[in-house]
Amino acid sequence: MEDAFGTLLKGLPVFMAHSAVSLLILLVGVIVYLKMTRHDEMALIREGNTAAALSLGGAIVGLALPLAFSLAASITLWDLVFWGVVALVLQIIAFRIVDLVLKGVSDRIEAGEVATAVFLVSIKLATAAVNAAAISG
Repeated sequence: MEDAFGTLLKGLPVFMAHSAVSLLILLVGVIVYLKMTRHDEMALIREGNTAAALSLGGAIVGLALPLAFSLAASITLWDLVFWGVVALVLQIIAFRIVDLVLKGVSDRIEAGEVATAVFLVSIKLATAAVNAAAISG
């Protein structure tokens, strides 16, 4: 029992630091994503727009997946920062490309088109899964 407690005390600061840095990187990524979108997803969600909620939820999970794999593969805090930022930049670029390819996606989300949101979420999550696997090597 003492060994387990000692391990906990030794590992807890590392766990807390890695968790805090990961959540901070995720928060920054979500803020960047929200600034990137043409529509105000938070306002749409407050109005009850399900398509906007799906789109933003998919983006958040899509940003978190590669970040989680970066966290799992990192050895040091600097590894996490480097690969976490790389993962988020790649995801945001991928999201932007999808938004450009799917013409009028913002108008469709604003209109509450759930089908468009589900398709968008699917692409974001598929991209996140591929990027997460690439990061973990």
